[in-house]
Amino acid sequence: MDGFIGRDRELSSLQRFFTRVGAGDRPGRAILMRGRRRVGKSRLVEEFILRSGVPSLFYTAAQEPFIEQLERFNADAAASNLPDASLFNEVAPTSWDSALRLLAHAIPQDSPSIIVLDELPFMINEDPHLEGQLQRLFDREFSRRPTLLILIGSDMSIMEAINQYNRPFYMRASEMVVNPLTPADVASKLELPAAEAIDAYLISGGLPMILDEWPVGATASEFLDSTIPDGTSALTVSGERAMAAEFSPDAQARVLLKALGSGQRTYSSIMKAAGGIGSTSVKRGLQMLLEKRMLTAELPLSTRPARETRYHISDAHLRFWLSFIEPGLPEIYRGRGDLVLRRIHTSWTSWRGMAVEPLIRESLRRMDGLPEGTGAVGGYWTRTNDPEIDLVGTDREPVAKKITMVGSIKWLENRPFDRHDLSELIVHRSKMPGADTSTPLYAVSRSGCDVEGVRHVTPEQLLDVWR
Repeated sequence: MDGFIGRDRELSSLQRFFTRVGAGDRPGRAILMRGRRRVGKSRLVEEFILRSGVPSLFYTAAQEPFIEQLERFNADAAASNLPDASLFNEVAPTSWDSALRLLAHAIPQDSPSIIVLDELPFMINEDPHLEGQLQRLFDREFSRRPTLLILIGSDMSIMEAINQYNRPFYMRASEMVVNPLTPADVASKLELPAAEAIDAYLISGGLPMILDEWPVGATASEFLDSTIPDGTSALTVSGERAMAAEFSPDAQARVLLKALGSGQRTYSSIMKAAGGIGSTSVKRGLQMLLEKRMLTAELPLSTRPARETRYHISDAHLRFWLSFIEPGLPEIYRGRGDLVLRRIHTSWTSWRGMAVEPLIRESLRRMDGLPEGTGAVGGYWTRTNDPEIDLVGTDREPVAKKITMVGSIKWLENRPFDRHDLSELIVHRSKMPGADTSTPLYAVSRSGCDVEGVRHVTPEQLLDVWR
């Protein structure tokens, strides 16, 4: 089970879906499974198939022409353990319609089986009629047999759209989202204390392939020292593979992501860092990245409307990779990973202080015991960053009726939240629209809290909400 820590919930969900196969007038079932690249969707389903012990076909599409996709599908089907897989040796289907019809005859007719079409968006890109064909064949063939059809995709926007009202497959499949391993999963797998586990999460993003190479008990610094010089490590190659699968090398979206990786968060600073791309193209690129769930856009929370949108890269590992690995790839490949390490060690404290903010906010959203009425957690800033408040709790977003809390994040080693930090937070609270002297104060600190008058949230408490 190495490398499978934290997937009990997902395996249980798949088992619940599978127990419904064979029941009712329509014994066949379908699942639309989505999740970011490299989170372990395929590995999860492979493990589930292994445990189920039933005949199966697992086909993974690639970014290649339709004919080549179909040829590989036929070859995989012929080599599968389906009862009548030999049908694919006798007939060579020339369309997805004929291939899937033949598959319906190859699967068991009276006992359970599992069919997996991995990277479905690649198939749809090559054949836009595939969704309609899947719908017809599921209705007429697969839903009438005791089979579980699992459709997997990494393009989040496409996979979400497949089950929408105006699409052929609407309401025919259950949806399942596979997320990266959580910070608590990382702590369990690597046997690290809470603060070190959060560091490991910020670097790995919870991606199993990176964590499988992370020695148990190794700190972030120890892992990077041993891994950065290796140009073939998962840490080095995973970001490029994810980018290559999403965008062509000259895609403007890649330029925008690099600008974000360099630390830019506002529209104007992203546009400036992206140099040479027009305003309309920047807007279109940012919108596309938002639709792909690669970016998150946030507005300041307060009782007043605001327009100062900030962006951050949604994937924690991609955030690290774009900040440090991507700019250093030429040096790593020529054997000078030491130069990249030097830059990481120099910038680590300031980079980590910003990178941990989205994780802390998400952790607080999951935390019990926040002030009553807290329905949203975010931050507050102005165009001039006076004030800039790390944590704001409100009754709703983006325009609140009530501010339920304000807080500060101090993620430094050997530097607890102190009286100076408290005084600064109180001043910022006084400038916060909707807050007053009765608004509770919070301090999220890596290294403790030396003052009273604030609720201190520790790394251990942040980790506990993910357990």
